[in-house]
Amino acid sequence: MRQILKARLILEDGTIFEGKSFGYEGSTAGETVFNTAMTGYPESLTDPSYEGQILVTTYPILGNYGVPPRRKKDDVSEYYESDHIHARAIIAQDYSWHHSHWQADRSLSDWLKEEKIPGIYDIDTRALTKLLRERGSMLGKIVVEGAEEPEWYDPNRENLVAKVSCKEPEVHGEGEKTVVLVDCGVKHNIIRCLTRRGVRVIRVPWDYDFNTLEYDGLFISNGPGNPDMVDKTVEHLRVAMKGDKPIWGICMGNQLLSKAAGARIYKLKYGHRSHNQPVRRVGTEQCFVTSQNHGFAVDHTTLPEDWEPAFVNMNDGTNEGIRHRSKPFFSAQFHPEASSGPKDTEFLFDEFIARL
Repeated sequence: MRQILKARLILEDGTIFEGKSFGYEGSTAGETVFNTAMTGYPESLTDPSYEGQILVTTYPILGNYGVPPRRKKDDVSEYYESDHIHARAIIAQDYSWHHSHWQADRSLSDWLKEEKIPGIYDIDTRALTKLLRERGSMLGKIVVEGAEEPEWYDPNRENLVAKVSCKEPEVHGEGEKTVVLVDCGVKHNIIRCLTRRGVRVIRVPWDYDFNTLEYDGLFISNGPGNPDMVDKTVEHLRVAMKGDKPIWGICMGNQLLSKAAGARIYKLKYGHRSHNQPVRRVGTEQCFVTSQNHGFAVDHTTLPEDWEPAFVNMNDGTNEGIRHRSKPFFSAQFHPEASSGPKDTEFLFDEFIARL
């Protein structure tokens, strides 16, 4: 008979949610955020943008399709977004102890145990999400029965990009054109989307001076935490922007390109984390459903005259990308590579490659 331990989520405002433990039976702390996606927990857990965060899933059930095998293809994970889990913990209303999927090779709980990541279920996630919407993202602790209560941990005080970035340059794929990918916490599907289009990718650490390299295009990846911690990348970007080679940024890349241009960045109340954020391409009536995961945003009203917003969020009017008026520089706050979906904006990779 399975023994299930009690567990608590303690928020910094003193609110306590009582639940049950699955996965690793240990305690942890981080920033508590919510995600409204209906699927994709293996991809979300391994997304470096969730580094230091306790992930609340608004979709009520977790674990019903297990997790896929750990396999590599072309030097990156075939099914995951990195080589390990980055979220500090995961929270659901219900957990399915029985999984069924043709690709699954183990349960979510077993995977969490292997990587020492706690999970809680039997939590009123509707009430929890409502609280986070009203109060904003909050620090939280997960305390499992019999385990010691941890200290508070605020990931926004740490340079998370330095923590998740690669340590040495790496080369992926082959092709006549070369793209330098600045790894601020890159999702592996970005690498897949680039190499699938026949380009050679040189992946470099976040603080690497890529201006010393020969390349046809520059790509600034997604990543976790506060973009104000990533000034080294911004410095190198400002040098690159004196030239005319194509530059594209995604998520954190949008924020860093905007900072390099001179715009202000600010923290959102609870962030955008979902598979269903509608964005409009500025100057058109085109609207796309997008996947997003960020806690900071660009104030595009502070962009200099030679820049303009490229996309805008249809829910709250926040910036979703910028573009230069004359040079081939642009960005997207959302995820065109969107793993586990939607794929509505993957065509932006084709637009980038066409400019090389």
